[in-house]
Amino acid sequence: MRTEDLRSTPARLTATAAAKLPRLFLLTVGLVYILAGLFYRDPWKTDDVTSLATMLTALSGQDHAWLLPQVGQLAQAQDGPLVTWVGAFFIWALRPALELLFTPLNAAIIASRLPNILWFAILTSSVWYGTYLLGRRAEAQPLALPFGGEPSERDYGRMLADAALLLIVATVGIIWRMHETSEVPAVIAFQALAFYAIARMLDHPVSGSITLGVATGAAFLARGWLGGLPLMLAALVIFIPKGALADARKWLVISALIAASLILLWWIPARAFGPYWTTSWLTWTGHAFGWPSTRAWLNIVRDLPWFLWPTWPLALLALWRWRGWFTAPHIRIPLGFALAALLVLLAGSDPFEPEYSTLAVPCAILAAFALPTLRRGVVNTLDWFAVMCFSLTAATVWLGWIALQTGWPAQISANIARQTRGFDIHIAWPATLIAILGTLAWIALVRWRLRNHPAGLWRGTALSAGGLLTTWLLLATLWMPALDYVRSYRDVSASLARALARDQRPGECIRTQGLGSGQRASFLVFNGIELSFDEGCPLLLQQLDMHGAEATQTSRPGYEILWEGRRGPDRHEMFRLARVRPAP
Repeated sequence: MRTEDLRSTPARLTATAAAKLPRLFLLTVGLVYILAGLFYRDPWKTDDVTSLATMLTALSGQDHAWLLPQVGQLAQAQDGPLVTWVGAFFIWALRPALELLFTPLNAAIIASRLPNILWFAILTSSVWYGTYLLGRRAEAQPLALPFGGEPSERDYGRMLADAALLLIVATVGIIWRMHETSEVPAVIAFQALAFYAIARMLDHPVSGSITLGVATGAAFLARGWLGGLPLMLAALVIFIPKGALADARKWLVISALIAASLILLWWIPARAFGPYWTTSWLTWTGHAFGWPSTRAWLNIVRDLPWFLWPTWPLALLALWRWRGWFTAPHIRIPLGFALAALLVLLAGSDPFEPEYSTLAVPCAILAAFALPTLRRGVVNTLDWFAVMCFSLTAATVWLGWIALQTGWPAQISANIARQTRGFDIHIAWPATLIAILGTLAWIALVRWRLRNHPAGLWRGTALSAGGLLTTWLLLATLWMPALDYVRSYRDVSASLARALARDQRPGECIRTQGLGSGQRASFLVFNGIELSFDEGCPLLLQQLDMHGAEATQTSRPGYEILWEGRRGPDRHEMFRLARVRPAP
């Protein structure tokens, strides 16, 4: 790159603005982020409990479930097997020790969530080191000051890496998904690893290409084409045009061979042992892509800005400020990942949060490179916005909890009561103490910002990450019992199990009607209830809408209702167990 191009860089920064962020703060942020809300709760319906069910089914040794994810007898062909493999291994290895302290079910739940710590470690370390490698390059350096005083390459790269890490932590939409026992945390982690691999290929093409191949193959094994395709397209977008990575283009052959080998090592035996599963997987994949409906487009426009807050405005600003630098690696690489993820998102037939999450990493990295281009007044405004926004959200969480416990304010209490009907209101004092300490830590962080006026450019990202963590910590402590009650199927599953123990005759199987995959998985996880697809089963478990449940088949000859149940706060969903005699 020409010397005059380097002088025209939009970044303006002094050495004091690149002051080192305390490592203890980063460590504390990371630990609080991943540990809060990860344990001491039930698996919730849909993705969370479904993935746990595939792990338990794999450990049961049923019908090649170790190779092809299943929920009991139901083929879970939406995703790949990697998350099932890793989770099942953790349960197999750690459940015996955990059963010394917990029940077998709770021991399995705890063990299944430990891989989330691994995915989070891959995510944060990859984002940090990848951004650090790009931030040290000459193209990304700030303008040299007339009398010196600009930061060194090392300090500048470290400041950008710290900011990128805090921005990915501050991304609102992924915080709950990173605590799910599902494929989403793994896909985000492998996307970050692929970003690091391409950044490393600038200086170490062999190790970088190997890492890229592993990341791409692992992302495919985690979520099929929806996981692997964004990484493959990103590599094409980044490497095909001429630029700094042109010389490393030939090393993509190694990446492709490694990724293909990992995929085929699973696909070949999967095709041989489970033709029905692989056919279902191909069918589901085909349906996953298509021209989105108008409703899907409207949902994207409505939900995506909130999901990617607060990084997307800064990411767009980075593209504008660095608009003459799209060939520079620190812009081209994250932009390539963003464009590839956006293309796959727009090509999805029904895109939602799992697809949105693939934009989180590139937006956080681009947002970090926007910070050195901002004026001091804009940075201070962002600081104040973070303080006011997250102070308000923390206060709202506290106010709602007070209304739940005391009945005041009356209107808020009434709204909460409708959503938590039947919940046994109580105060969990250890959790409340943690919530108080977290709130005091937020107050201390705000006080530090107001009194010390720190010059470090990372202060705004620290406030955003700290504010979101405070809100998340309050939800994970004060509100976790109520959220668990609202979203868990443990009680209704136990009620169904008691009914089966009373009324199920020897040899009778249970078929289903209208039962969702999340509900099927919940009954399997909580009470080991196996459900069949045999139309000759005399027992029928139905999932019904409350409004039409009274008239549903109650007058049919040979239709005997054995049990009805539902979750207390759910005003629409109910379950019915009936014995049905076959028609003559």
